[in-house]
Amino acid sequence: MIGLTSLISRNPPMEPKLNRKRAQFVLAKIDQILDWERRVNNNRDVHFVELGRYLCEVRAGQYWRVENLKSFDEFLERRFPGSRRKAYYLISIHERLPKQVRSQLREVGWSKATELAKVARRQGQDFDCAKWLHKAKAMPFDPFKQEIERALNGPDSEPWDMMYFKLYKSQIPVVEQALEIAARMLGSDKSRGYCLEMICADFLAGANLGKDEPEMLLNALHRCFCLLSNAQQATFLQRLTAA
Repeated sequence: MIGLTSLISRNPPMEPKLNRKRAQFVLAKIDQILDWERRVNNNRDVHFVELGRYLCEVRAGQYWRVENLKSFDEFLERRFPGSRRKAYYLISIHERLPKQVRSQLREVGWSKATELAKVARRQGQDFDCAKWLHKAKAMPFDPFKQEIERALNGPDSEPWDMMYFKLYKSQIPVVEQALEIAARMLGSDKSRGYCLEMICADFLAGANLGKDEPEMLLNALHRCFCLLSNAQQATFLQRLTAA
């Protein structure tokens, strides 16, 4: 995306020392869990916490190097060929939720755990573990998700509508990957609708460069800016001032 995807690290961090024995053990455990999931579809509700922990360890220790892969994303492409978004949700659950919550997540399932991670990310130290865990256990998924959305965004500030359109199966991986990248840039608490708007706004900004439609370009850039977090907005303004 314009101004956001051209970040280049001139001094990349040193690679961690590779513990091959531990890496092989963790990779074997991941493959074992994924094999269980393929054979018994609901096993994710039993092993998703463990799987998220192992995925975090693979990324931190760069265990994918054992298989001569180039990146963690390439590792995920092999283990999660349908959608890497699922893997990032599991990672977010492990990273965002406190240990005392993770020990009880099997009771609520991975879908609700993903929603809990969104609130934990937004609220930080103010995240009320007991309150949200109680809601996750007591409420059906749809009302619980609505409760999460209200906590993240407040009451709807503008009218909304649902959009429906057909995608061919060959198109889905491209769309999913674009939404995943946008979600990582904007933050996992943003809805897929926000991510799609960011992608479209970026396209409009690029399509209108050099054309006599300054208002459309300004609107697209403004929507891109509004979708950034407060910290990202401050960084953007600092770079703009320094340019």
